[in-house]
Amino acid sequence: MSADQWSVAGRTFTSRLIVGTGKYKDFEQNAAALEASGAEIVTVAVRRVNVSDPTAPMLTDYIDPKKVTYLPNTAGCFNADEAIRTLRLAREAGGWDLVKLEVLGEAKTLYPNMRETLEATEVLAKEGFLPMVYCVDDPIAAKQLEDAGAVAIMPLGAPIGSGLGIQNRVTIRLIVEGASVPVLVDAGVGTASDAAVAMELGCDGVLMNTAIAEAKDPILMARAMKRAVEAGRDAYLAGRMGLRKYADPSSPLAGLI
Repeated sequence: MSADQWSVAGRTFTSRLIVGTGKYKDFEQNAAALEASGAEIVTVAVRRVNVSDPTAPMLTDYIDPKKVTYLPNTAGCFNADEAIRTLRLAREAGGWDLVKLEVLGEAKTLYPNMRETLEATEVLAKEGFLPMVYCVDDPIAAKQLEDAGAVAIMPLGAPIGSGLGIQNRVTIRLIVEGASVPVLVDAGVGTASDAAVAMELGCDGVLMNTAIAEAKDPILMARAMKRAVEAGRDAYLAGRMGLRKYADPSSPLAGLI
């Protein structure tokens, strides 16, 4: 079989798993988990992770931005102005234009504020950014973001860091069906089966951080996630059997001895 690749904003990748760079005990463990996951993209919270101060440990010393695509994100931003300013600074620091936008509504649920998210998407797209956008699992909102310039739609599966898995498969599927840009589940994955479900729904990829970083063995979990994403993608491409209300024997009943 030929390599099953996917593209976003003209950039092509083989791995459909994106991992984060937060909550690990240190950068060394983070780098080891990244290698085990096979991911080619890492998200970086530019307000929290050191990528520019050489007087302190830097993520770039452990994860080479020349070998791995850095995806700066706006974690911790609660309005459009904060998010836009954060990504402008990220572009100045590292020249990044492919970015992950998230504008949160409040601290308890970390649900996205869609009004502010849409506003930020429009501004960033006009300024030449290529925003991959975290959003609610709403097909109408997803289409609005795409029309505003989002290069990828990233609906939550469940609240950030909850590990609850995908709570609404119907809306995720509808987003996938209606989108003309990549769709990646972002937030809520807790274990490998959750990642497989996302891929079985037809998503182009899955982004996760806590599920790996807070596992008892992050390296082993990273490897499990890699396999789950691959298995889920294969299952989607294979086309699952139809659902039936009643049993259907694997062997025919006619001609029994």
